[in-house]
Amino acid sequence: MSDKSGASLEPSPEQVRYAAVLEKGMYFGLLCLFVTFAIYVSGIMSPYIPHDELAQHWQKSVHQYLADTEIQAGWSWLGMLGYGDFVNFIGVVILAGVTIPCYLSIIPMLLKKRDMIYATLALLEVIVLTAAASGIIQVGH
Repeated sequence: MSDKSGASLEPSPEQVRYAAVLEKGMYFGLLCLFVTFAIYVSGIMSPYIPHDELAQHWQKSVHQYLADTEIQAGWSWLGMLGYGDFVNFIGVVILAGVTIPCYLSIIPMLLKKRDMIYATLALLEVIVLTAAASGIIQVGH
């Protein structure tokens, strides 16, 4: 079969930039996960929930766990980064949020090409993701 659409199979410069930022963010987040996990298991930082109490919480719902441990939901974990079991969240947040810098990195390229539709969509994506991460947009729980 021949390709009659004429579409190029080469990635666009925006796709290449997005992928490069995603790759760097993914490796950085993964490195953070490894380092913070090593800190946690080595005992360099003491955990909020002692290791010998962890199994007691496994069967609980999230709401019951939070109530029993007096941990607040949402971004309150930022105030608990002094504990080994919360410092692990740093890598998770980096991996979860790496899409935002990916979109931010391609917006100038799209504007330079005067591709206003894609630039607007990328900006809206950043706004929605940032609002959702901040807790402004909440669905469900």
